[in-house]
Amino acid sequence: MKIRHSPLLSARLSVDYPKKPGVLRDIALDIEPGEVLGLVGQSGSGKSTLALALMGLLPMRGARVNGKVMFLGENLLGKTERELRVLRGNRMSIVLQSPLTSLNPALSVGDQLEEAWRAHARGSREQCLAALRTALESVCLPSEAEFLARRPAQLSVGQGQRVMIAMAILHRPALLIADEPTSALDTITQSEILRLFAQLNRDLGTAMLYISHDLLSVAALCHRIAILQGSQIVESGSPEEIFESPRQEYTRQLVAALPRRPVRRDALSDDRWDLEKMLADSAVLSTTEE
Repeated sequence: MKIRHSPLLSARLSVDYPKKPGVLRDIALDIEPGEVLGLVGQSGSGKSTLALALMGLLPMRGARVNGKVMFLGENLLGKTERELRVLRGNRMSIVLQSPLTSLNPALSVGDQLEEAWRAHARGSREQCLAALRTALESVCLPSEAEFLARRPAQLSVGQGQRVMIAMAILHRPALLIADEPTSALDTITQSEILRLFAQLNRDLGTAMLYISHDLLSVAALCHRIAILQGSQIVESGSPEEIFESPRQEYTRQLVAALPRRPVRRDALSDDRWDLEKMLADSAVLSTTEE
């Protein structure tokens, strides 16, 4: 008998702005512990709005969120801003699209990582540095004093994105939301970041919501895919279901626009599509124009 577990996150919500009602309508989204869920949609479909709504960041932008966002058994929409700050960066984290605008240009990498660690932990300088070293090594970055002393302007875009990911996983969150994390990166760095996310999910068991307009990278990384169109999730399923038997015309158009089909891994390895084969010979391909 298979034991059913409660979702790590279960959202049922709609989002309205004062001058733009219906930005998101009747969203139903569940993420299981340790699962990577991909959210695919074209520009303007509400992907980033959904990410911010799940993090409890939309009210400060004047939006109204109706419904429930259940995370670890608690409704986030009923929490105060102070209560949400305890969760953000600790039990749930977000990685945004542009690292060089997300990082503080006036502070060193080490200062920003230390600030993120001390927001949710107490300990000695040595304990802090040990936590920073572990996080940086997890994302294949150096942890020496020279690197920690760098400012964001001294980092490549790929290094900046890895610093943002290291900051997001400092406290081993149960859920990581990645909002278009590879769209500003070159092809090689894109594939490196995708492999990194897969490794973090495999090694740390971190559940993820991976948001992108790129159906191929989502299929490579994610266990399930949700398709967002016109402010609603119109279809969801495993990569195999989405590619082999899409139900909606919009999804069929996305799949038909791809010049090649993804190749499944050996069944004994894991349940993701083969990232190496899908990204080996060409750039990560966009399903829609940004």
